[in-house]
Amino acid sequence: MDEKRRQEITRMFMTYGVRSVSMDDISRHLGISKKTLYQYFKDKNELVKEITKSVIEDRQQEYDEVAQGADNAIEELFLMSKCLRKHFAEINPALIFDLKKFHAEAWDVFVEYEHVTVFESIKANLEKGVKEGYYRKDINIKVLAKLRVEQVHMSFDPHVFPKNEYDFTEVQVQMFDHFVYGLLTAKGHLLYEKYKQEN
Repeated sequence: MDEKRRQEITRMFMTYGVRSVSMDDISRHLGISKKTLYQYFKDKNELVKEITKSVIEDRQQEYDEVAQGADNAIEELFLMSKCLRKHFAEINPALIFDLKKFHAEAWDVFVEYEHVTVFESIKANLEKGVKEGYYRKDINIKVLAKLRVEQVHMSFDPHVFPKNEYDFTEVQVQMFDHFVYGLLTAKGHLLYEKYKQEN
């Protein structure tokens, strides 16, 4: 399937969640028959898994570019937070819950990404920040990297943060700021505040 159609399907899932978008909806939206759609994907589970992989690859490429372009660990965190806010604003919170409950293979892809790639990225940033003197030397890097991964998972849980009571993006912002301020030395705090004021 071409990239344009993949992006269209991705937008549908991001907007409405996975469960509420049927194969009929997708084929109608793309202007193709359901039979043609099934030539690309044997069933909805496979489609959801492939779209999940595609989204993860795109996001990771963007995060890698941010990390490479940052002058220090604080700027990397700040730029990363901007990316995350943009991405979270595009996601229907039901999306992650739908993956977990109805599409086990896609959920496994997401969880492996979070627990391996995201964990290692956070760990690398924490190590860098400690060396630069922006993060406290007494932090347990592995514990906090794991905590951050689990924070993100928790934010998607509708039992913890029901979407009729909480603004999803605001939950992410509050969690991120809480996490960052717990890391910072006085020097790091000044630099982080500087980035926030400039932006």
